[in-house]
Amino acid sequence: MARFINPFSDWGFKKIFGQEINKDLLIKFLNDLLDGEHHITDLVFKDKEQQPEAADMRGIIYDIYCSTDKGEHIIVEMQNRYQPFFTDRSIYYASRDIVNQGVKGTVGDTHIKWDYRLAPVYTVCLLNYDVGAHTPTKFRTDIALMDMEDKTVFSDRLRFIYLMLPLFSKNEEDECENDFERWIYILKNMSTFERMPFQARNAVFKKLSEITDIAALSKDEREKYDESLKVLRDYHATLEGATMLGRREGIEKGLAEGRAEGRAEGRAEGRAEGRAEGRAEGRAEGRAEGIKQSQLDTARMMLEDGEPVSKITRYTGLTKEEIETIR
Repeated sequence: MARFINPFSDWGFKKIFGQEINKDLLIKFLNDLLDGEHHITDLVFKDKEQQPEAADMRGIIYDIYCSTDKGEHIIVEMQNRYQPFFTDRSIYYASRDIVNQGVKGTVGDTHIKWDYRLAPVYTVCLLNYDVGAHTPTKFRTDIALMDMEDKTVFSDRLRFIYLMLPLFSKNEEDECENDFERWIYILKNMSTFERMPFQARNAVFKKLSEITDIAALSKDEREKYDESLKVLRDYHATLEGATMLGRREGIEKGLAEGRAEGRAEGRAEGRAEGRAEGRAEGRAEGRAEGIKQSQLDTARMMLEDGEPVSKITRYTGLTKEEIETIR
């Protein structure tokens, strides 16, 4: 039985990173993710739902939406299900956050002035599925607005970081070289651990062990977690079923196509072999007929010269009966 919660269940992910009481875990994770670029000392969780601009438009619900002490907006998304246009969706979400920073309306008769100064928007996506051949085959992909010629960052107002967990290749504790890699190793394998690694190295992992221990969950938390886990398992079961069905249909289709191709190839090979055998037999028969005719012609000339039948049979190989037919 698993000791720690599955961080890729919706409830489990928010338990770790989406609660005010545990925001030090999110701060540590983001600082390790952005090591050398930014250092966050505090953050504030914002309303996860951005309201639509018009009544007939749909709102957006983020997994985690917060702002840092320096004013950056950070969106953290956990995605278990493959979506063919997920990167487009993440760009759309970030763009909506950019647009919503605009000041709208008037106060009394005074038009509100706004100079278009934007807070940077960081989008961090943890993807727990095989991303496919159309995307980069590496664990971490960092995207920014860049000058195409000299490859320098043109604007830091939009930043996307995609973490593709199936492509994280470090499978042993001692392979992890820094705390960010330790985070990913833990998240990827947490539901299989009997003990939480790296607790002696950093207190944040000790706290992570405490809040994700299934035995320490309250009754209400356990019910919510179990329901979230059921949704996750149902998804994987449906995905596996669809994969097996697709594989079986593929095998059956392949067998049918193989049989059809085999019959066609067999017929073609049969025709080719038949033609080849016919040509070979024809050549053999032709040679035999030519030899026979030569024997008969020789026998006829010897008979005209008065040679005895015994001599003719010895020289031509014909039988006496065959020689008698040409007298």
